[in-house]
Amino acid sequence: MADAGSIAVVGAGTMGMGIAYVFAMAGFATHLVEPDAGRARSAAEAMRKAGNEAVRRGKADAATAEELLASVRFVSAVSDLPQDLDLVIESVPERLDVKRAVLGEIDRRAPRLIASNTSSLSIDALSASVGDPSRFLGMHFFNPVWSLMLVEIVRGRATSDAAIEQAKAFSEAIGKKTAVVADHPGFATSRLDLVLALEAIRMVEDGVSTPEDIDRAVTTAYRHPMGPLRLSDVVGLDVRLDIARHLESALGPHFAPPKLLQDMVARGHLGRKSGKGFYDWPDGSAL
Repeated sequence: MADAGSIAVVGAGTMGMGIAYVFAMAGFATHLVEPDAGRARSAAEAMRKAGNEAVRRGKADAATAEELLASVRFVSAVSDLPQDLDLVIESVPERLDVKRAVLGEIDRRAPRLIASNTSSLSIDALSASVGDPSRFLGMHFFNPVWSLMLVEIVRGRATSDAAIEQAKAFSEAIGKKTAVVADHPGFATSRLDLVLALEAIRMVEDGVSTPEDIDRAVTTAYRHPMGPLRLSDVVGLDVRLDIARHLESALGPHFAPPKLLQDMVARGHLGRKSGKGFYDWPDGSAL
């Protein structure tokens, strides 16, 4: 099996695991950095389940899928990564200080291209941690990564045309389509997605309808694959709240989080990952 290239993903949460999965399944030599052993085991199991589902749907050969996923190398620290990888993608929590620290560690491994999977933080602000910001950009994936076809490529002020073309090529190699956007708060997709999600939450708060019927209206009338409230549960209500607060500070009160969202997060009702949000998720995984 010839490698398509060498990549690493830092962070084995839902997004990081999904990103590593699609690169591995496309034949890339893939590393996944996760210091928490339990989370690393969970990520390996989630990738195995996704591979089995791909086989069941006829999208992958069983032997090939097993070989590709078995080749993913888990490491516990960025310092354990090889030097000179083709691409390293940061996918750690949406906190500027955390991401900057991780990006600084990645930069010391000297990959050819560095990307952040941030959905809302400024690429220019993050680029301060990278020695050569011309080879740094955003590659914003969507959950579930193996199903949703877009990679939003975010160009910082210093990002080179060559880096944009490299990111497009990586995205196309894993079967994705791309949209290139400038480094504005929320980029394109997070702003559009959050407007719909916050308005749906306000509708529940105001007693307009139930989460189920609001989601049914959106999926039926507008052919969205998933309603905004179910999707919010999948994304994580804490993540929604963090992004809303960030965009409120950057863009104004239009993005102010509804009280219902704040109260649910305060109660620990975070959606799928906690087992309860706008929906009940007894197994924590079923869509």
